Amino acid sequence: MSLQSCQLIDLPKISDPRGNLTFIEGGHHVPFPIKRVFYLYDVPGGADRGGHALRRCHQFLIAISGSFDVVVEAGSESRRFHLNRSYYGLHLPPMIWREMDNFSSGAVCLVLASECYSEDDYFRDHDQFLSAVEAGK
Repeated sequence: MSLQSCQLIDLPKISDPRGNLTFIEGGHHVPFPIKRVFYLYDVPGGADRGGHALRRCHQFLIAISGSFDVVVEAGSESRRFHLNRSYYGLHLPPMIWREMDNFSSGAVCLVLASECYSEDDYFRDHDQFLSAVEAGK
């Protein structure tokens, strides 16, 4: 995978004087069926999250509240995304290393995933990930 496959995707936003509404449909607004949903919250100041890549699973990250940065890497390339709005998200396909940092106070990160949790899907060692990327070229 290349970093060009990591895309910010706008979500529908229905504006109303009483408050806005955004909805997400798997396979329509995100490019995969949604099998798992989880969220990160109460991240202490200065803490990092992520630090892994996934072999098969797609993920879609949304800053539901507050803001945070996502640094993605595919071999020798890297890119930083700043997520700070609840009406767009970042699609992360398989074989992309991700690190999350710079969490604002009260930040909540919603993650939609294409697969149920499986520890076997994770690269948690960066060198092993790099070797797998190199072998896949």
